[in-house]
Amino acid sequence: MADILRKSPVQFDAVPTQTEVRDYWKVALAYDDEGSGPYLVDLSHKVRLDLQSATLADFRPFDIPVPEMPGQCTLENGVLINRMNRTQAAVWQLTEAGAPMPEDPAYTDVSEATVFLALFGPKAFFIVEKLSALDFLDPGKTTPFLLQGPFSHVPCQLVALEKTADGDGGILFTCSRGYGHAMVHAVMEAGAEFGLRPAGEKRFADWVGSLAG
Repeated sequence: MADILRKSPVQFDAVPTQTEVRDYWKVALAYDDEGSGPYLVDLSHKVRLDLQSATLADFRPFDIPVPEMPGQCTLENGVLINRMNRTQAAVWQLTEAGAPMPEDPAYTDVSEATVFLALFGPKAFFIVEKLSALDFLDPGKTTPFLLQGPFSHVPCQLVALEKTADGDGGILFTCSRGYGHAMVHAVMEAGAEFGLRPAGEKRFADWVGSLAG
């Protein structure tokens, strides 16, 4: 029997110029003429885990401690851990090769059930402000940090990875899979005046690498 490809809920109008199949996902690595940013990248093939336990402090996903307070995030070795509330955290694997799924039943793989996008680059937060009233540019918050609430009227988890006073930087965000098409349309429309374009995973990897460096 032929292998069945896993399909992202995200569809851009542009066609990628470089792709590869990874863990049965067709991954867009690059698009023609991606420009100088801002960018929107589909990361739906990346592994996302939901961790729920009354004793979160006892867990170390991929040997990384769970942040102590809701809204706090930790980014180490390509793994982003977001504390959501007293009993729940999200674990997002950002590298090309994800680590094996933990065996503990407290973890649930939600990759297939959600959309995962990155919006980053010059003036990225000008686009974010058009789509959400959440205050990503609060000077009292240090990146990375998690906000939960409506983005383009859709309940989302959103993490600010980088921000500047000029509105540069970017966010990662996830929401229910069923909103994928409408979400991409809304973000691309909001970003049109700033030159927002779809980009591939290579562009995202360069950005995350620059933050780690």
